[in-house]
Amino acid sequence: MSVLPLVFTSGWASGINAYAVVLLLGVFGATGLTDEVPESLQRTDVLVAAGVLFLLEAVADKIPYVDSAWDAVHTVVRPVAGAVVAALLAGESGSLPELAAAAVGGSTALMSHLVKAGTRMAVNTSPEPFSNVAVSVAEDLGVAGIITFAIFNPVAAAVVAAALLVLGLVILVFLASRIRRFLRRRAQRREERRMAGAGGHRPHE
Repeated sequence: MSVLPLVFTSGWASGINAYAVVLLLGVFGATGLTDEVPESLQRTDVLVAAGVLFLLEAVADKIPYVDSAWDAVHTVVRPVAGAVVAALLAGESGSLPELAAAAVGGSTALMSHLVKAGTRMAVNTSPEPFSNVAVSVAEDLGVAGIITFAIFNPVAAAVVAAALLVLGLVILVFLASRIRRFLRRRAQRREERRMAGAGGHRPHE
């Protein structure tokens, strides 16, 4: 499949920011920079919806703990978006190449999403908010850069995306202990709030 490198790259990017991927591909297709983008991604309503959701994610993604909640909600959304975008890029509705592309895009998006979500949990262990903003901006720029690169050089972009995915998985392994501590503290805070709430509603004697 000649479109496989673009499928893989878009899948990786969708796991980080699916709305940015849809928006960028749609804009590139609508402006005639590439013929690989299907018309369904170039529709005005799709571009407007993707733009609004991208702005919402751009804000939520930079707020400590809100970013992790947003990631939790998107555990299903990003892989599904990666699979749908991949299938649309492959074309030929119902064909084996389309199904294979959806599998590649969806699984790649899931892996990169897990790396993103895990990294954010580790970043949230830092008491200051600036690291969240820095990481979020780096992710946004990375997605924009890799998708733009993929339009003009899909094979090289796929190699870069694969390297970043492997690097992210390795980093996630090293951050695993910090992430576990973060989850334990969050569970402890929830339990403390629950106990405090229960203590504040004692029955009258």
